Amino acid sequence: MADKKYLVGIDIGTTGAKTVVFGPDNKARASGYREYLCTYPKPNWVEQDVDMLVASSMESCAQAISESGIEPTQVAAISFSTQRTCTHFLDDRGALVRPMISWQDNRTTDEVPIVETKLGGERFQHITRLPLGAIWILNKILWLRAKEPDNWKRVRKIVQLQDYFLNAYGAEDYYVDRSDAGLFGCWDLYAGQWSDEICRMFDIDISMLPTPAPSGTQVGEVTKAVAEKTGLASGTPICVGAGDQNAAAIGAGLVEPGLMSVSLGTGGIAAAYIEGELPNLDPRAMLTSHPIVGKYMLEGYQPAGAGAFRWFRDEIATLEKQQAGQAGLQGSGDVYDTLTAMASVVPPGSKGLVLNPYFASAGTPRWDADARASVVGLTFAHDRNCLVRAFMEGITLEVKDMLNAMYACEVKIDEIRILGGPTRSELWNQIQSDVYGRPVSTLKMPDAAVLGAAICAGVGSGVFSHIREGVSAMVETERTYDPIPKNVGVYEELYEVFCDIYDGLSAKAYDKLARIQARY
Repeated sequence: MADKKYLVGIDIGTTGAKTVVFGPDNKARASGYREYLCTYPKPNWVEQDVDMLVASSMESCAQAISESGIEPTQVAAISFSTQRTCTHFLDDRGALVRPMISWQDNRTTDEVPIVETKLGGERFQHITRLPLGAIWILNKILWLRAKEPDNWKRVRKIVQLQDYFLNAYGAEDYYVDRSDAGLFGCWDLYAGQWSDEICRMFDIDISMLPTPAPSGTQVGEVTKAVAEKTGLASGTPICVGAGDQNAAAIGAGLVEPGLMSVSLGTGGIAAAYIEGELPNLDPRAMLTSHPIVGKYMLEGYQPAGAGAFRWFRDEIATLEKQQAGQAGLQGSGDVYDTLTAMASVVPPGSKGLVLNPYFASAGTPRWDADARASVVGLTFAHDRNCLVRAFMEGITLEVKDMLNAMYACEVKIDEIRILGGPTRSELWNQIQSDVYGRPVSTLKMPDAAVLGAAICAGVGSGVFSHIREGVSAMVETERTYDPIPKNVGVYEELYEVFCDIYDGLSAKAYDKLARIQARY
């Protein structure tokens, strides 16, 4: 591999595909990006055209390879980070039986009590180390059987997004990394295998599930047809990566105890490295496999995350978006810079305005599929600037909510590293530190998921002997933000209100609103 030191990471996000080429100096050399959309057939339903995602990823790869200026044969390997719990039902030809069901989809609320009645919530968590919820693929299987029986009869394989991508690029079978396997809802986490008990109870043929493989395992080579679309060389090794958040944990350097990351993308995830089995797992939190075999990740899950801020940009800040677009034609202007400037003139706490950002339900620690977003406290004294800051703060307050559930697991946290698009805003970085009441550090490579994928490619191709070696070579922190004591006090008070709003609306309104919305 002496002449093949370039690594390619491909991240398949909810709203776009990004490819980054990393050079022998372990720095990003070039990147490519293609945006795409979700579809929303009904309230609480979220789907995507996975073949469009594959095509977009190949376009982003071709752009990155072209702009890198390297010879395609210099690429040692490629690997992926992908959205997790995206469900694909395939027929005997490997074709989709129906569109991909997104991780943001919550159509399976009726299936949650079925799992609880047949197996029991405690038993489910004991095996899977997950709380009961509508997100897991087990629920989608039960839904398809009950609601689309004709489609179910055609199903021969059930895979996640990375499994589909590995096969589309050249792997001969469908492989699932062990971290993604845990999110099927029928994986025995500590045994490291599919659960016979759950699969038998719900009549799931294990042969229909993908083959588990550790992150960094070579499982195929880029085909000639794919090479023509991506700019890669035919025969380039394809390596198993990890689900986006597990890959991001690598890219954030979470390979030692005491480290936690908070990632704000379309959704939000908090993750902490766990060395061994966790005896005090809070039932509201979730445990998954770390890409390092035998290690684990304690996680908190936020369905909307910065996706709620993107909604604000597109639906509320239309004027600012238009103005930024016009400025962009002249070589300057970014709507997010504009929004940050607007928020910066508002005091912490947004003058008593609180967002509960449940645009796609509530995850950790509420696990409430009926929860809906709300802005509470509006008066004539509030303006658009207050709304911008309230969105930043509300998204961050929900992260605090899930961090509290994780701290209840009695895990020692020494350092929090923050990543994702919002880290481009110094104001939002400071808000995170103030809301969490802890120092937070940014990364020199904020796109941690794509970096984690590249490290997996390096392990699979022999550039690195181990994931930890790759992290040591490629991951660097940049700046630390310390909490401002007076702001911490403001956010502690606001957090109490945040929780009170959820408690009040969950008792009186959320289920009624969900039923009304289901009519449309």
